[in-house]
Amino acid sequence: MKRYYFVFCKDELLLQQQPDGTFSVPLGEEPPTEVKPWTTMLTVTPLGDTEVVTYEVDHPLTAPFVGIPLRQSYYKLPLELYLKAGKCAELLYWDHNTRFCGVCGGPMKLHTAISKRCEHCGKEVWPLLATAIIVRITRDDDEILMARARNFRGDFYGLIAGFVETGETLEEAVRREVREETGLEVSNIRYFASQPWPYPCGLMVGFTADYAGGKIHVQREELKNVAWFHRDHLPQLPEKLSIARRLIDDWLAIQEVS
Repeated sequence: MKRYYFVFCKDELLLQQQPDGTFSVPLGEEPPTEVKPWTTMLTVTPLGDTEVVTYEVDHPLTAPFVGIPLRQSYYKLPLELYLKAGKCAELLYWDHNTRFCGVCGGPMKLHTAISKRCEHCGKEVWPLLATAIIVRITRDDDEILMARARNFRGDFYGLIAGFVETGETLEEAVRREVREETGLEVSNIRYFASQPWPYPCGLMVGFTADYAGGKIHVQREELKNVAWFHRDHLPQLPEKLSIARRLIDDWLAIQEVS
């Protein structure tokens, strides 16, 4: 039976280059690499009718394989393969960080495809998901609030985002993050879409909102700058793979139609 093999070497996904120059994930009856006795091979939810397996190797492979950072694989693979690669990366990250029990320190052993059980005390764990909100805030229909975070690689601007805290709704998280990072108030919060974000194990929940008042006060610990930008004079935008870019492109499309 043929399987997709999502093989990672450090932070790179191993892809197979086809004769026509395109890329794919190895598909075959056997793993595309040597599998060591100690290699953990995780079974992932199938892709259609095709089984999926993921594991890690210590050394990069040579042709016909190439190593591509997970983010960049978005531009090389069909979307369904990129999304599955993200899930595989998340499961491998979870496997790395749950080797030992957080209660008694005993070794954790796979119990099901997505759970582990401590061999000493029986505690069970499942992959954790960090939920974050991201929000597109507009003013007077032709201005958008954009932020330059300190951890951004590159000179692009994005949107206000942050992790959801315990005990709050998604909408409350939107209001709190906007207030904390910019000093502004928002209204008319509306759900837009969500996106898996395997860097390393997140779910981005996108919203739109209207400016409701206040002056910008930048939270310097996390942001370098926050500013309003007119639709005709936008800064460098985020990559196409992000929901931030989808939110911005959607707003631009609406403005063009109107």
